[in-house]
Amino acid sequence: MYDDVTCTSLWTRFMRAKYYTGRISRQIQLKLHDSQTWKRMLASCPVTGQHIRWWIGKAELLFWHQCWMGDEPLVNHFLSFASSMIRMSNFYHNGTWNVGKLNDGLPDDVVAKILKIPIDESQVDEAYWAPTSDDRFTTKEGNQAADLLSNQGYTHQNLHVFSQAEGQLKDENQPRHLFYYFVEAEIDPASKPLVLWLNGGPGYSSVGAGAFCEHGPFRPSADILLKNEYSWNKEANMLYLESPAGVGFSYSANKSFYTSVNDEMTARDNLAFLEKWLAKFPEYKNRDLFITGESYGGHYVPQLAELVSQSTNKFNLRGIAIGNPLLEYNADFNSRAEFYWSHGLISDTTYEALTSVCNYSQYRRERDSGSLTPVCSAVANQVSREISSFVDIYDVTLDVCLSSLFSQSKILTELEPEEEVDVCVEDKTVQYLNRKDVQEAFHAQLVGITAWTVCSDVLKYKMQDLEIPTIHILDRLVRSGIRVWVYSGDQDSVIPLIGTRILINGLAKELGLNTSVAYRVWFAGRQVASWTQGYGDILTFATIRGASHEAPFSQPQRSLVLFKAFLAGKPLPETSLIDEQMEHK
Repeated sequence: MYDDVTCTSLWTRFMRAKYYTGRISRQIQLKLHDSQTWKRMLASCPVTGQHIRWWIGKAELLFWHQCWMGDEPLVNHFLSFASSMIRMSNFYHNGTWNVGKLNDGLPDDVVAKILKIPIDESQVDEAYWAPTSDDRFTTKEGNQAADLLSNQGYTHQNLHVFSQAEGQLKDENQPRHLFYYFVEAEIDPASKPLVLWLNGGPGYSSVGAGAFCEHGPFRPSADILLKNEYSWNKEANMLYLESPAGVGFSYSANKSFYTSVNDEMTARDNLAFLEKWLAKFPEYKNRDLFITGESYGGHYVPQLAELVSQSTNKFNLRGIAIGNPLLEYNADFNSRAEFYWSHGLISDTTYEALTSVCNYSQYRRERDSGSLTPVCSAVANQVSREISSFVDIYDVTLDVCLSSLFSQSKILTELEPEEEVDVCVEDKTVQYLNRKDVQEAFHAQLVGITAWTVCSDVLKYKMQDLEIPTIHILDRLVRSGIRVWVYSGDQDSVIPLIGTRILINGLAKELGLNTSVAYRVWFAGRQVASWTQGYGDILTFATIRGASHEAPFSQPQRSLVLFKAFLAGKPLPETSLIDEQMEHK
């Protein structure tokens, strides 16, 4: 709902500027496209009074005059129905007239006249609205008022009932353009917090991975998008940022940037983006802000959060949440050996070599510096042979997507009928975001690359920054009153929960925090979702049972329950729905 007097959103400005009031009854002109504008106006009807005349059309050409007759009562066109409230919309379905229904309920001459009325499906909302200096409102394509998505990328699935936006923000001091995808909360967005999401890598796309493979409102399937039942925009206004420049649709005009980018530059750019985005959308400036991410987001998220907390600009930063995060190089990488062995992925002999001859952090350090020794090379090769390329190290329990393994369309294999997780969703996302119509709908452009990729092909990140410990930043954030949640998908072998658990337990001791939530199970629906432990009301560690490195990808319901608790600052549910139902009997 939007208050047309006090709300400064695009939509209420749109209404105040372009719809006149008078002593007339409200008449609604329907559009067949599931228009964002139309959805928002319907939601606003109860608060805008009963004396507003509504017209929807393509603003530049069709604003007042050339609207399709839409949902008018039949009496407006056929006086024989003067005593009836039958409306035109009773007789169309899926973008066309329902001839059978027309013939069943109307005289032949009326049916013949109705069938001659064209249904114009070409009227997609393409107007952008902004005030001029004289306080009047005009339309202007591409105006700063909004970066609304058109329906082009959705193949008329009529799925979305919330506002979406996308665009690029340019750093005036540096020739870099960062691409973002914004999804408004499904219900009562004006009261919901703003959540920034950052995928890791370094080089992974927050739009491709975070939004379309994990917890965004849609997931690609063939040529359409399917609604994600467990989208995080059920609880928050979600902002997905492709960072740093060189990732996804984000780019740098100066290509030398790609060879020198590091943690410090990324954090500064992310802060500059956030400041510019909030200036562009000031209605979110005073909202509670949460910064979230995963994997190398264990660097991005706390580093940005610390800059935000130190900024002279006012941010209402309330907390951060990071999943399977890289927090401390040795602890996180060396815990892989324990995970591999305990899950039966490697032999006893290989486990011994990986813990005493060449551990994983040593191997990574040698490999990234270009000085890989024969000993570490031999151990790594043995690990790879035993684990097999047919095991997904990001979730050792899931099948692999064969098209990703072989990169040949003829190998693409249908998922087994019982498979609940679409292990090929990343491939489908790549195909979807490389469609020209989708890129046009996103107002996105490929600069310096020939195709969009989920993991950057051009970014040469400073890999030595992986060794920067960020667990100490979490310490400082907690001390400053910022809520910190760390969660781990328990089937991830890349950043296993083993190392993360040790690090968070050590952090709690360093901070002198008492255990407020004893180690226990937590529930999502009727099932045990996993285990959790809380320290005071400010630090929480949780695992997600059956989840991968990208937890919302493989366990969307459990991840959403965790996300909701994080935003509310409440412990994870300690009872199941069955327990609650039994209590009420």
